[in-house]
Amino acid sequence: MELRQLQYFVRVVELGSMSRAALELDMVQSAVSQQISRLESELSTRLLLRTPQGVTPTEAGLAFFHEAQLTLRHAEQARRAAQHARLSGTVSVGLAPTTASMIGVPLIRAMHERYPDVRLHMVESLSGHLTAMLNARQLDVAILFDTNAARRWTVLPLFEETLFLIRSRHRYAGHEPGPAEHLAITDLAQVPLILPTGHHGLRSTLDAAFARAKIAPRVVQEIDSLAMLMEAVDMGFGATLQPWAAVGRYGDAASRFHLTQIDDPTVGRRNLICSLSDDELSSAALALRAVMADTARELVRSGAWGGIRALPG
Repeated sequence: MELRQLQYFVRVVELGSMSRAALELDMVQSAVSQQISRLESELSTRLLLRTPQGVTPTEAGLAFFHEAQLTLRHAEQARRAAQHARLSGTVSVGLAPTTASMIGVPLIRAMHERYPDVRLHMVESLSGHLTAMLNARQLDVAILFDTNAARRWTVLPLFEETLFLIRSRHRYAGHEPGPAEHLAITDLAQVPLILPTGHHGLRSTLDAAFARAKIAPRVVQEIDSLAMLMEAVDMGFGATLQPWAAVGRYGDAASRFHLTQIDDPTVGRRNLICSLSDDELSSAALALRAVMADTARELVRSGAWGGIRALPG
């Protein structure tokens, strides 16, 4: 027995008509009739007498009608009680710039819809800084790319981002590796690169990959601001190595930038939801963590967040 069946039955009795109830409920009459029949079947008793003039409750139906009204009132009271006691408080969230460009606003929107009384404190910064803030308990939850500096974190794997060589389609005058859709690290030896500094987790990953390939990258600029770095790429001062999310804030990314996938599984970037341990998190923070995972996966599923592959296991 479902609440909606009780709602249909009560409305039919109140209006004395299956067709009028269906119209008010914005349903077809056959669907309302089917639900009432299922209810009668489940109770093994006739609840309504159907006549050409409409419907009237049987003796059993009238008794059931009064109890159903009471049940619906209790359900409404429970709903109101839940709303009055809904989650509130402040949750601090850390996102790296590329991650923020993809999930920042969708996460704010999802939290506003589900938990409007929870206030978010959003921090956009380099992953190393976010790690330090999480360890200092200045953040509740963050999306990070490694857990080497973790203390007592709870870690939930999300996915891995593929890296791309990103160039301006119109102004780049550097070395062109060729028209291939995929490149190896060794193909990048002569490409003028604009990269973040060594304090950035991505740079450490790239330096390790270059060392394994026994090549010295041609780094022409080092910029620790994603917005400034991408502007320099757009102006044609060099190319960069970043996940697809680096162009997420550009509505015209397809016409402005050329992306070539790097075929090297060792240079992917793992995305992990890291938080303080569960016993240190408030109910609001636990809810935020779940919404963050749902939002990220929905962005990937819908194709809004490209260049993603599932983490093994």
